[in-house]
Amino acid sequence: MAKKDFKAIALKYDMEKDKAPKVVAKGIRELGERIVKLAKESGVPIKEDNDLAEVLIKLELYEEIPTELYYAIAEVLAYIYRINLKAEENK
Repeated sequence: MAKKDFKAIALKYDMEKDKAPKVVAKGIRELGERIVKLAKESGVPIKEDNDLAEVLIKLELYEEIPTELYYAIAEVLAYIYRINLKAEENK
């Protein structure tokens, strides 16, 4: 059973093509849980941040994140970079 207010947002960022990360998937309750499940199955790192999710869920699909969120997203990207680095070291 999905949590009443559970939200999941997937971001994509191509440094060569995009000015900023874009929302490529978002969902509340069951759809949010499905997004997380697919991410885990695909090996996509997950960062839990309820406050940031509240803001990102309001963006349209394929909309770039606004400049006001750059710092928060930079923290998420740094977190993911550290996870990926640890995974590489453990290979």
